[in-house]
Amino acid sequence: MPKEMLVGQTLAGYAIRSEVGEGGTSAVFRAEHPQHGVVAVKVLREKLRNDKTAVARFVREARYGARVRHPNVVQTLEVGEAAPGMHFLAIEWAKGELLERYVKANAPLPFDEVATIVMQIADAVHAAHAVGIVHRDLKPDNVMYDPATRQVKLLDFGIATDTDMAPEQRLTRAGFFVGTLMYVAPEALSGELVSPAADQYSLATIAYLMLTGCLPFTAKTPREMFSQLLSQPPVPLNEARPGLHFSSAVEQVVMKGLSKDPRQRYGDTCAFAEALRDALANTAAAPLAPGGLLDRMKSIFKR
Repeated sequence: MPKEMLVGQTLAGYAIRSEVGEGGTSAVFRAEHPQHGVVAVKVLREKLRNDKTAVARFVREARYGARVRHPNVVQTLEVGEAAPGMHFLAIEWAKGELLERYVKANAPLPFDEVATIVMQIADAVHAAHAVGIVHRDLKPDNVMYDPATRQVKLLDFGIATDTDMAPEQRLTRAGFFVGTLMYVAPEALSGELVSPAADQYSLATIAYLMLTGCLPFTAKTPREMFSQLLSQPPVPLNEARPGLHFSSAVEQVVMKGLSKDPRQRYGDTCAFAEALRDALANTAAAPLAPGGLLDRMKSIFKR
């Protein structure tokens, strides 16, 4: 059934009320269920029903998401087939908006807000790491944020990996990667074994973005970004944008999280988040830079 025809229908007990989003692999609907109340239902796109890779990712998102039970992780409610090939995933309805949209409109964010967001994402990711899961696609587009309550909900374990898998199964060939290039750790590009430290790198990139409105590299194309990630240091936090200044403590924390060598990062994501929280708490608010939020993002990686 085409997604346009799903609104108003009942899918495996979920009354589909409206479409709220669409990605390359699935459409997302607001739905109601007698037991779960208001939920989000993801439905695999019709053209991908016979794509084994797409189906496997869809099922993996549900399986890994169900293993992580944490207040800052969107709860997986049910996964199944409403009809042959019509794969669906029902998840908790998260209030707010995508963090990407919020940051694009409001960055640079206040220090206390940055600390609150980073701490919650770190806690969510740490919960995943505790059950042997590396997210591998940590980015603002996979985080729901409610500005009214400052609550964060982590989404999408579709390309996560299990640290219990044999190393040869977790390795990615050099030059190939999974994730989003702007946020992926350098080791994921060079064929190294991806560990929880890769999620810390991605979180440090998100923190950099929230503090400055910029990404830590100046690349304008995927090719340039690939090269810079492997061979160049990130732009120091205090050089990100004219008019912004951060204490040396804040800059040191963020740049340590962005170390190319995962062994030089913090011991875990929570240690990074706590160090950043403490550094920001001891720093006066930074001046706002005028105009052009996320200008480095406007021309790159349109998807």
